[in-house]
Amino acid sequence: MNPSIASAASAGQPPAGRVTWVGPALVAAALVAVVVVAIVFVRTSIDELPVYLADRWFVLDATSMLFLLVIDSVFLGISVYMSSRVATWQLSSGQVLARAGLTLAFMVAMNLGVMANNLLLLWAFIEATTICAAPLVAQGSTLSPRRVAWHYLLYSSMSLAITLLGILCLTRSAQLHGLAIDFAFDAMAGSLPLAIDGWQRLGLALMLFGLGSKLGLAPLYSWLPETYEAAPTSTSALLAAVQFNISIVAVLRVLQVFNGHDTGFVPHELLIMGCLSLTVAAVQVMAARNYKRLIAYACVSSSGVIAIGLSVGRAAAYGVLLYVVSAAFVKALLFLTAGRLRAVYGTNRSSALAGVIRVLPFSGALFAVGTFALLGFPPFGSFIAEMLVLSGIVQAGHLFAFTLMCTMLTIIFVATGRSIFPMLWGQPEQHRPPVREPWVTTLPKIGFVIALGLDTLWVVVE
Repeated sequence: MNPSIASAASAGQPPAGRVTWVGPALVAAALVAVVVVAIVFVRTSIDELPVYLADRWFVLDATSMLFLLVIDSVFLGISVYMSSRVATWQLSSGQVLARAGLTLAFMVAMNLGVMANNLLLLWAFIEATTICAAPLVAQGSTLSPRRVAWHYLLYSSMSLAITLLGILCLTRSAQLHGLAIDFAFDAMAGSLPLAIDGWQRLGLALMLFGLGSKLGLAPLYSWLPETYEAAPTSTSALLAAVQFNISIVAVLRVLQVFNGHDTGFVPHELLIMGCLSLTVAAVQVMAARNYKRLIAYACVSSSGVIAIGLSVGRAAAYGVLLYVVSAAFVKALLFLTAGRLRAVYGTNRSSALAGVIRVLPFSGALFAVGTFALLGFPPFGSFIAEMLVLSGIVQAGHLFAFTLMCTMLTIIFVATGRSIFPMLWGQPEQHRPPVREPWVTTLPKIGFVIALGLDTLWVVVE
């Protein structure tokens, strides 16, 4: 008997196997969310948007509808994966219930945050997702997960504190001009002085820096790779593919507020953070010998591409949205597949794996698809998105950024291939028979691949 289960039983607590209903309950909750969002998405015309809810505290507009559909779809896949793994968790029934409750609370905060029509309310929901995620990270099995969870909480809190400081600077700017600031996004621009001053400039810079750090942008990125590696598989997928999006929504909302203001420094700040993130990711990927950490650094690279795309504004707006949507499904696919590799091989070291495609044909093939998609290889939507971002950079006249982005993406692709290709197709030192792969854990990954295909098809049709 597993020691954890034995200790739970001796303490009078039933083992995790007694509460396997938790998994189906999460799936049911996620399915309801997806169905509701899909119905609203299909039945609501663009002309009818925005729709305000709860006395204008929440809003359904094009941005919130898109991100709700993406994050709830991803959560549904992760829930199916979790449902199949509940019985294997080395936790007591109480711990299983706590984990499920935190996961559900995390998603409720995510959904409400995406719909928030108030800067302070959105900030509070981002903080809520962080508080829910930290205990989930602490349940990992590698890298001293409790220490990593505290680091994650510290870095996230610091990032959000910087963001809050930026909000206070905006408040000070409004006060100096005799204005009462309204933090509702649809009214905020009108409550700020059009002639941008030092306080407003500082506030916007701090907010973008804080939210950028939450996205894993350099220089405050170090929390991301260690957190993604140490956290349980489902939690890594939630952080990378779901929580990431609420910070993206926050950045988009802030940029929309200041769209009519003279904020020439903003593109430069985002451009610098994006270029720095790509450079850091390229260096770290070359040194990475751990496939889960390698995925994490590829996520830093993705954040860099998004930041660069946001820096050039409307010229790359479509490419940025396409990239964000594609990245959500790709990250979920890769982390769930990495979890399967870890379960079979018992290690995250790339050098310890060889011939995965022979031992785990489905997982190996899916890992290869996810890797190519994350790196922006044709014909995936991420490739088209990167081309649109590069086109926007050229239109903006940032030739240095164009050259750097092309160079760093090439380095990342080559370095990733050097680690991943031998892992997938190399000759193992000893023969291992093929391992049967449960269809329940494979099903959500196939769903993510289908979503990637639909994403690419939609772009081609458009």
